Amino acid sequence: MKNTILPLNCLALACGGLAWAGEAPLAPAPLPETPVAESPASWCDALQTVGKTPSDWLNPLVQDFSVFGRFQFQTAWIDGTDADGDDFNDSYNEFRRVRVGAKGKFLNYFDFKGNINLVSDGRPSGDDLDWGYEGFDEALLGVDLAKAFGLGMDSLHLSYGRHKFAISHEANESSKKIITVERSAISNKIYGALRPTGVKLAGSQGPWDMLLGVYSTEPEDEFVAGWEEALVYQASLGYQVSDDFSVLVDFVYNDSDAEDDSLWGYQWATSVSAVYESGPWGLVTDFIYGDNGSSGMGQNNPDRQDDFWGVVIMPHYWLLEDRLQAVARYQYAGSSADEGIRVNSRYLRRNDDTDAAINGGRGDEHHSIYGGLNYYLCDHNAKIMAGVEYDDLSTPAGDVDALTLWLAFRSYF
Repeated sequence: MKNTILPLNCLALACGGLAWAGEAPLAPAPLPETPVAESPASWCDALQTVGKTPSDWLNPLVQDFSVFGRFQFQTAWIDGTDADGDDFNDSYNEFRRVRVGAKGKFLNYFDFKGNINLVSDGRPSGDDLDWGYEGFDEALLGVDLAKAFGLGMDSLHLSYGRHKFAISHEANESSKKIITVERSAISNKIYGALRPTGVKLAGSQGPWDMLLGVYSTEPEDEFVAGWEEALVYQASLGYQVSDDFSVLVDFVYNDSDAEDDSLWGYQWATSVSAVYESGPWGLVTDFIYGDNGSSGMGQNNPDRQDDFWGVVIMPHYWLLEDRLQAVARYQYAGSSADEGIRVNSRYLRRNDDTDAAINGGRGDEHHSIYGGLNYYLCDHNAKIMAGVEYDDLSTPAGDVDALTLWLAFRSYF
């Protein structure tokens, strides 16, 4: 009997041990989470967001408010041969643009924009470098018509004041984002960096964009001009063909006569531009045609009348995505008049002040080839631009050839 009880007791103890061993062990108490410190905002983030007002600072009267500005400095070295066969060379440093301004939206439908120039660097022309208020660049009041009247359009905006006048792709692209140090000469001829007073209606619907503008030709260096002179009319139509391809057609007509002051130095001009971007590649083309006008509109020099035309071809390629970009540009400009076209004032024309025989930069045919690299420190908000440009100008007295080396820093917030 004793022999039977002992094995049973052993079996019971063994089963109890197995049961205890099969239970899940107690989990250790979780450690308190250590907060992960957020990485500090970079200088690039700060540059791209400074000036913007947080939304919780605004109120029902003011829907948006921000301040903005840009700083642009450049240097250039030029070496060439004038129409007499004599060599010339020079170098230049220039604060190209320094501006500050503010813009905002108020009362749900209205908006404003104003910015001023803070530098006038006349050193490339032998004048002084002056800092301080130098007049308004733009001064605008606008209304969102699409929102105010529920028109069912993607956008329809009416503005009045001192506008940036723009015709051709290069001029429509802000100086903050152009990819060559200077725009082409044919683009600058019809653009002129003009800031006329006028009324502008801009709208969009689907792939279509349109613009209608009426401007006063009255010159005004500082603020909004009057309407005592003639009028200029502008019409633009753009179409987004695909995600990669867009086209833009611009037309402007100057209705001034010989008795009127006019900001525009030609009677009419048109531009047809196309932009293609796919992956690292991009291509801009621009075809320009216009009429310099006659004595009836104040162009009394017959050598500067008649038609003018030009083409711009500008490919670009990302060598390092969003960091290093290669750019090339070919420009041709011609005219049926001996002095119907003109090279840029920066900086070939500056040598006219040093007794170089370049005919004030005027001629009947101009070829220009530009090649450059852009290094983006913080997108277009901070970039370094380097380039080399060759110009060949045919003047009544002979050919002018020049090579210009460029180095520039561009920044904005």
